[in-house]
Amino acid sequence: MIPDTPATPSRAHRLLEAIRYFLWLGTTGFGGPVALCGLMERDLVERRGWLDKAQMRDVIAVCQTMPGPLAVQVGIFVGYLRCGFWGAWASGWALILPVSVMVALLAMAYVHLHGLPWLTAVVYGVSPAVIALILQSWWRLVRLGMEDRFQYLIATFSVLATLLLPGLLTAVFLAAGLLGVAWYTLRSRQHDASPRLHDIASLLLLAKLAGFFLVTGAFTFGGGFAVIPLLQKGLVQQEHWLSAADFLTAIAVGMVTPGPLMSAATFAGYLVAGAWGALVCTIAIYLPSFLLVMFAAPPLMRHRTSPLVQGFVKGVYAAAIGGILGAAVLLGGHAIDDWVTAVIAGAGVVALLCFGIGSPILVGLSACVGLVAFQFLHPDWVLGQ
Repeated sequence: MIPDTPATPSRAHRLLEAIRYFLWLGTTGFGGPVALCGLMERDLVERRGWLDKAQMRDVIAVCQTMPGPLAVQVGIFVGYLRCGFWGAWASGWALILPVSVMVALLAMAYVHLHGLPWLTAVVYGVSPAVIALILQSWWRLVRLGMEDRFQYLIATFSVLATLLLPGLLTAVFLAAGLLGVAWYTLRSRQHDASPRLHDIASLLLLAKLAGFFLVTGAFTFGGGFAVIPLLQKGLVQQEHWLSAADFLTAIAVGMVTPGPLMSAATFAGYLVAGAWGALVCTIAIYLPSFLLVMFAAPPLMRHRTSPLVQGFVKGVYAAAIGGILGAAVLLGGHAIDDWVTAVIAGAGVVALLCFGIGSPILVGLSACVGLVAFQFLHPDWVLGQ
C-alpha cells in the first residue's frame, strides 16, 4: 500500500507559521545581523526546509547589496518567497514588532525618569561604552568588506566629510557609490572580471520626522551601524531634536535589545514626539526595506554579480565605514571627558575585541561603574548636558 503523501500546507498556514517564527526571532534574537542570519539559516534551512542552502545564500547576498538592516531584509525576503506579497509584510513586521514595543516602553521609562541622579549616573557610564561598541562594529565591518586601497581612500574622505561637512553626508554616500561604479567597472574591463498630536505644528513635526527617517532608511548601506552617522547628523546636529546624551542612550538601547540597531529610531521618535513619534519613525525607517526587497531584490538576484552593482555597493560601503568612524569621533567628544569615561571606553574596546564580551554585559557593567563613580566625581560636564 502506498503511504499517503503529506498535504502541502496552505498559504494561510504558511503565513501563520512565518508570523509565529519571526515574532519569536524578534523577541529572542540577540547578537546583531550576522547572528540573526545564522539563526534563520539554521532554523529555516536545516530544521524546517523552507529554503535550500543555495536559496538562503542568494537571499543574504542580494540583501547585502541593498540599504537597510540586513536581518530584517532577509526576513522580508524569506516571507516573500514563502508566502508572496502578504508574507513579506507579515514576516517583516513580525520581526520588527517585538523590539519596537520593548524600545518604546524603555523610551517611556527614560522620559518619565529623566533628571533623576541615578539615571544620569547610568548614562554617564554607558555613553563611553557605546563608543567602544561603535568602534568594535566599525573594525568588524572593515575586516569584512574593505578590499582595496580605493575603498580606504573613499573611507578617508567620508571620515573628513562626517567631521567637517556633516550636512553633505548623504551626498557623499551617493557620490561614493557612483565613483565605485566608475572605478570597478573600469577595472573589470581591464582585468576581464567575472560577472505626540494636538495641532498643525505636531502634524508638521511628524511629517518632518517621517521624511527624515524615510531618507535615512533608504541610504543605510553597510549594515545597521551605518545608520549612526546619518541619525547623528540629522537628530543632533541639524534639527537639534536630541541632545548628544539622549542620542547615545538611544543607540545603547538599540544595541542591548534584540533585533536590529535601527530600533533606536523608535526610541528617538518617542523622545521627540511621544507615542505617535515612535510609531511614525518606526514605520518610516523600515518602509524602504520592504519596498526594496519586493521590487528591487528580484532583478538584483539576477544581476548581483554585475560590476555596476558591485562597484556601487563597494563605494557606498567604504563611505559608510568612514561615516561610522567619524560619528564615533564626534560622539566621543560628548561621551568621554574625564579619566573614568576614558577608561570605560578603552577597556570596553579591549573587552569586545580581545575577549568577545557581549554588548548587554558591557553596557550593564559600564552602568554599574557609572553609578559608583558618579557619586564620588559629580562631573559638571554631565550635569550640564
